[in-house]
Amino acid sequence: MKVAIIDDYQDAVRTLNCFARLQGHEVTAFNDPQSDPMLIADRLKGFDAVLLTQQRTRFTRAMVEKLPALKLISQTGPNTAHIDVAACTERGVTVSAGGAGLPNATAELTWGLIIGALRHIPFEAAQLRAGHWQTTLGTGLHGKTLGVYAYGRIGSIVAAVGRAFGMNVVCLGRGASMERARAAGFAAAASRESFFEAADVLSLHLPLNAETRGIVTAADLARMKPSALLVNTSRAPLIEKTVLAAALKNRRPGFAAVDVFEEEPLLGANHPLLKMDNTLCTPHLGYVARENYESYYGTAIDQIVAYAQGKPINVANPDALKK
Repeated sequence: MKVAIIDDYQDAVRTLNCFARLQGHEVTAFNDPQSDPMLIADRLKGFDAVLLTQQRTRFTRAMVEKLPALKLISQTGPNTAHIDVAACTERGVTVSAGGAGLPNATAELTWGLIIGALRHIPFEAAQLRAGHWQTTLGTGLHGKTLGVYAYGRIGSIVAAVGRAFGMNVVCLGRGASMERARAAGFAAAASRESFFEAADVLSLHLPLNAETRGIVTAADLARMKPSALLVNTSRAPLIEKTVLAAALKNRRPGFAAVDVFEEEPLLGANHPLLKMDNTLCTPHLGYVARENYESYYGTAIDQIVAYAQGKPINVANPDALKK
């Protein structure tokens, strides 16, 4: 099969162990970020299969209609919200989306951001290179309150590390999530209001869907302490659009560490959070670890191999196989 891998920004896929399983297929990897769907469609003409990296590219009906040779979309991870699955089904394009990455990678980055922000690590490292010595005073974690919004695969790891640091961990979420948190010995927030008011560090770990989009409001942020740190390594649209920058200007919360943005990839440094002195921003690095890539891409490659062998797996639209 002729296979295209798109949005492989670091040119990393060909360095993974799992890539060897594509031997015998003609593989082209595209490394440059591209957001124009028609330009993406033009470069994908003639390919039998496309491997999508997370939700970096929306695969629209117009794109599907411009790709008559396309037979398979192999998605890293189970999320297909960015793909017009109905259009794929109508055109007989199979969408395979299965497996999941390791939660540890995003949890590790979450703590990297928390410690980096509270101890001013990026700033102090830059200051040292500029010839200066100790220019800020950091904030410790022991005895502080950590708010974990959603005690799931990632949130549970973040909570456990907070406990190891001697923090008072408080969780907020739905019934099943809170039952798991209580069973692990973590406190449940008395109310939504108290959760935002009490947190010294508040970390978001909700999945993004129709119910959670904009779930963190301007009113929630206004309740946070001027000394508090908000951390988002999940998805930017969990927070109401534009309200985070406004809240940070008002110093409630006083600081933010974010790994995710409304539009990605974010190029040209043209975002209000990048221009603020009370933010630490990274380019969606949460899952970007070699071990995680082996997991995500390994499944996506297996999906391509299985389809080529006439035994498709993890099919999100089985009706496409009838075309």
